[in-house]
Amino acid sequence: VVYDPKLLPGGGATEMAVAMGIRRAGLKVEGVQQRPFLAVGEAMEVIPRTLAQNCGVSVIRTVTQLRAKHAAAYDEWEKNSKESGAPAASDFGINGTTGVLVSMEELGIWEPFSVKVQTIKTAIESACMILRIDDIVSGSKKSQR
Repeated sequence: VVYDPKLLPGGGATEMAVAMGIRRAGLKVEGVQQRPFLAVGEAMEVIPRTLAQNCGVSVIRTVTQLRAKHAAAYDEWEKNSKESGAPAASDFGINGTTGVLVSMEELGIWEPFSVKVQTIKTAIESACMILRIDDIVSGSKKSQR
């Protein structure tokens, strides 16, 4: 936090924005290589989904509305400001108390950039490790036959 003092919007806004970007990138990839992009994009939605669940609101409706807000922001970015290099911006997330979609800037909910980056890195590394272990176990079962 001291070395990289940046903040990101909370309430699942960052996770939904990353999921949207990864999904869109995955749509540009062909064949089997597309699946990991879509899987990571889907996995990133766990935080907003869990927030909605904990608030007692309709999870599907709330996550769909949040996805739509972020998709609209991403489309707007692709249409207008892609040339400027500015990232697609939507700070809408889920209010953890009411379950309503709200701007995290207005609500004042922020998370440290360094913590968020480390969390995502750890999750991806863990998934890769599980896949490697699964490969080894699958390979050893085939060689025993």
